Amino acid sequence: MAQAVRHDSMRAGNLAVVLGELDRHGPLTRAALAETTGLTKTTVSKLVGDLIEAGMAVESGTVRDGERGRPGVAVRLSGHRVAALGLEINVDYLAACVVDLSRTVRLLRTQAVDNRAASPADVITRLGELATAMLADAAGLGLSVAGAIVALPGPVDRSTGSVHRAPNLGWRDVSVTESLSLPLPLLVDNEANLAALGELWFGSGASLGDFLHVSGEIGIGAGLVVDGALFRGAHGFAGELGHVVVAPDGPACRCGGTGCLERYAGQDALLPAGGEIAELVARLRAGEPAATAACERAGSALGVALTTAVNLLDPDTIVLGGIFAPLFPWVSGPVEKAMRERLGQMRARVPALVVSRVGADGATLGAAGQVIQRIIADPGAFLLEVTDPS
Repeated sequence: MAQAVRHDSMRAGNLAVVLGELDRHGPLTRAALAETTGLTKTTVSKLVGDLIEAGMAVESGTVRDGERGRPGVAVRLSGHRVAALGLEINVDYLAACVVDLSRTVRLLRTQAVDNRAASPADVITRLGELATAMLADAAGLGLSVAGAIVALPGPVDRSTGSVHRAPNLGWRDVSVTESLSLPLPLLVDNEANLAALGELWFGSGASLGDFLHVSGEIGIGAGLVVDGALFRGAHGFAGELGHVVVAPDGPACRCGGTGCLERYAGQDALLPAGGEIAELVARLRAGEPAATAACERAGSALGVALTTAVNLLDPDTIVLGGIFAPLFPWVSGPVEKAMRERLGQMRARVPALVVSRVGADGATLGAAGQVIQRIIADPGAFLLEVTDPS
């Protein structure tokens, strides 16, 4: 069993400072950590020892401290013990992943299931079974999972662990954390926001500048990253791109409005008779006219909605994720054409349009990654939780 570490608030802060430096700039020697943090070498040595004992850091060979410095023992983040669990409930699937402290994806699993046909209690029960299996597999890898976050397809109340409304699931004010019994700290967050964080931490990251990540599923959401941080809005509801009206006289939407983007570019619009995105991709590769026309309609509608977003937010880059990632070769052209037609006379530059590197896994990766961020920001809070699973 790992020895529990007791500390006061100053020690907790110093642990966070050292672990944060290892995360941003590691591997580093103890001498380099003392120089960059301003802490004494004795303090750094004790803190590093505590982090190594807790399985959060590891010694890894030697590095030279500066151009003339003597070689020293390097310390880096360890991915051998501490990990995080990312979970997702979406309309037609459940997903889970385990990511270790070094942000290496250790486990990734998706279950196709029609959650519209089940009660919230049944869906949450199935998610619990998937989570329990992932925890067991993680323990078999020697990992101790320090926390979990559930990605949900709608606005959430993170303080109560509930989703306010998920129209595509038919859910309203469902408390997920109360119903999902797991032996670890559990939080919830919005799927589109987490997908944007997944892109930031596991995809193209800082190379995107300020970016808008579009998460396409049966519903369509968006997450905005500014200066490397997620923008949530005043009440946490930013990014409901799927309910931007693209045709005021259009068909009714599950949200209660009409002509919403989801009715033109969501998965149900692209696959009105059901089926899989992989089947649509095969038809597109074969040059089937109906499939190509469906993507052109969806791309044009998405371009109209994104025009409004670009005028309001001015991002450097727009990332198409979720179902739009495999469909990118066929939807990106219509998206860009619609944006250029509407933005060309007002803006010298239309934002770059790129495909997501994480695709449909963005939300679960973002969920696990957010737990990792919390551990690095406050490792002391997790030292008492984390034990050797063996």
